[in-house]
Formats: sequence, C-alpha cells, structure tokens
Amino acid sequence: MNDDILNRLYDVLQSRKSADPESSYVASLYKKGVGKMSGKLTEEAEETIAEALRLEKSPEDQTIRGALRSESADLIFHLMVMLSHHDIPPGEVFAVLEERFGMSGLEEKASRKTN
Repeated sequence: MNDDILNRLYDVLQSRKSADPESSYVASLYKKGVGKMSGKLTEEAEETIAEALRLEKSPEDQTIRGALRSESADLIFHLMVMLSHHDIPPGEVFAVLEERFGMSGLEEKASRKTN
C-alpha cells in the first residue's frame, strides 16, 4: 500500500470543513471540536485494542482478523480527521516517520527529550 489513499482521504476531509454539519459526519465532528474528535479517536483505539486482544487468543479466526482490520481503518480515519482539523497533511507525519526510520526505539525516545 502506498500513502495515496491517505492523501486522498485528507483532501476529502479538508473539503468537509466547508460542508453542512447537518449533512456531513466529518463536518459535524469539526463543529463539535477537538474534544469530540478526541473522544472518537479514543473510542476507536479501544475497539482496535479489544480486537487485537481477541485475535491474540484466536489467531486463526478470520472474522476477528476482519474486525481488527475494520477497527484499524476506523482508528486511522479518526486520526486523519484530527490531523485534518489541524491542517497537518499525511506527508508531514510521514516525514517524522522517515526521520525516525533506522533509529532504535530507545535512541529515538532519548532524542525527543532533548528536542
């Protein structure tokens, strides 16, 4: 997979900033603010974790595997809503990941404390 779907999604989310909150779910989230968006992001993270834990117990269960994929997509979607709200395109997040690539986790964590 490439980042094209995230860039396309970002563009759609940006366009929803001028949409009617009565007819657009995303516009309604923007109108309700960061508190509501954070709540949705937390909810989707919890649901993703729950499915991951279920799959850990039943790794061959394709239904659970599909549920984990679906919840992960919901989580990414709501993260993208939050990023779009703050005008942070996927490329800026990818740039941070690129900077960290090849660096050990401990090294990366230590570098954050000095920045």
